[in-house]
Amino acid sequence: METSQPFLSLHTTVILLVAVVIGLVFGGLTATTGVPLASAVIAGMSAFGISIPVLRSLIR
Repeated sequence: METSQPFLSLHTTVILLVAVVIGLVFGGLTATTGVPLASAVIAGMSAFGISIPVLRSLIR
C-alpha cells in the first residue's frame, strides 16, 4: 500500500497562512488611509513577501 506525501508540510502551511493574514491586515489598514487601491495592494503584497523569511526563522 502506497502512502502519499502531503503537498505542503505543516510548517510551510502555517507560515503561508500567517503571512497571508499579515498581508491582508497591512493592505486593509493601508486602504483605510485613503491611498489609491493599487498602493494598498502593493503594501499588502510587500508585507506578505517580507514576512515569510522572518516567520520561517521564528516558527520552527
